[in-house]
Amino acid sequence: MSRQVQRLSLTQKLQLNMPLATSIRVLHLDASGLTRYLEEEAKTNPHITLTPPAPETTPWLPRWTAAFAAQNAGAPHDIDMGAQLQTAALGLIAHVTQQISQVTRTPREREIGLCFMQALEPSGWLGRPLGPLAQEAGCNLEEARQVLHRLQGMEPTGLFARSLAECLTLQAKEAEVYDDVMACIFDNLDLLAEGRFSALARICAVEQEEITQRLRIIRGFDPKPGAQFGMVSTLVREPDLLVTRDRTGWRISINRAALPDVTVTTRGPSDPVALTKARELLRAVNSRSQTLLLIGQEVLTRQEAVLTYGLEALKPMALQDVAEALGLHISTVSRAVAGVSVDTPRGTIWLRPLFTEAVGGEAAGAVRAHLQRMIQQEDTRAPLSDQALADRLSENNAPIARRTIAKYRAMLNIPPAHRRKRITLT
Repeated sequence: MSRQVQRLSLTQKLQLNMPLATSIRVLHLDASGLTRYLEEEAKTNPHITLTPPAPETTPWLPRWTAAFAAQNAGAPHDIDMGAQLQTAALGLIAHVTQQISQVTRTPREREIGLCFMQALEPSGWLGRPLGPLAQEAGCNLEEARQVLHRLQGMEPTGLFARSLAECLTLQAKEAEVYDDVMACIFDNLDLLAEGRFSALARICAVEQEEITQRLRIIRGFDPKPGAQFGMVSTLVREPDLLVTRDRTGWRISINRAALPDVTVTTRGPSDPVALTKARELLRAVNSRSQTLLLIGQEVLTRQEAVLTYGLEALKPMALQDVAEALGLHISTVSRAVAGVSVDTPRGTIWLRPLFTEAVGGEAAGAVRAHLQRMIQQEDTRAPLSDQALADRLSENNAPIARRTIAKYRAMLNIPPAHRRKRITLT
């Protein structure tokens, strides 16, 4: 006969309260994801008010600096784009070579397109005037214009543009937002770069509010569509952090243009629960900004050389290193850097890839950057094998295995030596 027995036991259970759960969720979101989350909360909570960020000239820099400089110089080749961005020639040329066969109609047009491809800048702009290119391709100017029109129809939109204004025009037409006002703005990009919105509004014969609305649209365009094929890219969405340089050195700041301003209102009928949630959300957003800025400063202080020399100057760095330096938990650092982008003078980079382990006495990210540069500079008639690349990368550091090179090459979407040669011959 069985008996019922009562026993007492003591257990521990970790349960997140609502403020902590909100903070963790907000910290894990990037700028675009957080904006959508805030908009959803504002629809259901009458105490949350969102204000779109006011347009300023600062968010355009440094992402648009080189683009505006090229526009003012009159031609993309008047400045050294390679000094501004990591060269993305390998992936860009492979992409364009494939696209040319799809957008051209005849073998003759394809030959002209391949000739024009040789003048592409890493930004994706056409780096030479159309007249000399037409002479080299053996065609007249009208035929060159027709082929160029077809080349400008490939993805991503903006490739083969001859100026920043033309690059933005192509993207505005694709988005079906091109009109007389947009045309006027693109004709006066110098005023837009200087933030002289009132003067631009007078020239375009519209209210200043109309200019600010168009500016929000233009911010979603990509001034350098070719750069996305490299390790450093110019992203279409707004970056989370901005890095600029002045006389005192590098400065990092939160990109206020990436998020709407959040305010808690107490007017009207009061709902205590909704009001409490609104205040918790505001605290979580402010805490996210402070934590992200703190981590960004620590990371870029450790990787300061990357801002000057590019990803080849990466140093080994782990999440634990930053967490210990700031007195944070490693999970907090991991959540904060996920999906976060940083705008730098060398283009927009992701914060997470700056954390990299050591390989052969060097950071793995730096090895990948060296590898990409070596392949870009190799003799295309005799591409380097994986073993040859491993030997060269091991000359000044600890030995690097061939299989490591093969793995990194695959991560960079770079074909093996025999396929790189075949692509060149084609």
